[in-house]
Amino acid sequence: MTHWPPQSSFATGFAGKCPRCGKGELFRAFLTVRDSCAVCGLDLRGHDAGDGPAVFVILGLGALIMPLVLWLEFSYQPPMWLHAVIWLPVILVATLIPLRLIKGVLVAQQYKHRSTTGDGEPT
Repeated sequence: MTHWPPQSSFATGFAGKCPRCGKGELFRAFLTVRDSCAVCGLDLRGHDAGDGPAVFVILGLGALIMPLVLWLEFSYQPPMWLHAVIWLPVILVATLIPLRLIKGVLVAQQYKHRSTTGDGEPT
């Protein structure tokens, strides 16, 4: 059995790297977790963040964007099409970028705290 030094959940999650070795890629597509790490062979099939990343992004983004939307509406009263032109791209970009980062961190946290069934190796 190979010894793997503990990795930072945040460092590996934000980088999109394997939570065990910190070298292999965590994602095979934008938000799809690989079946296993190509470097250390860690089985990642049981590691799924579920709706957690989406909830964090929705709540955080809503708290940041809605005051700006309301400020723009009450200050300048632009037409609805201008709201769509401004806010749709902002929300799209501001949603997709943190979604991958948060999903990576949550998968790494699952590995670190062994909340999924897996190889059961000690930390």
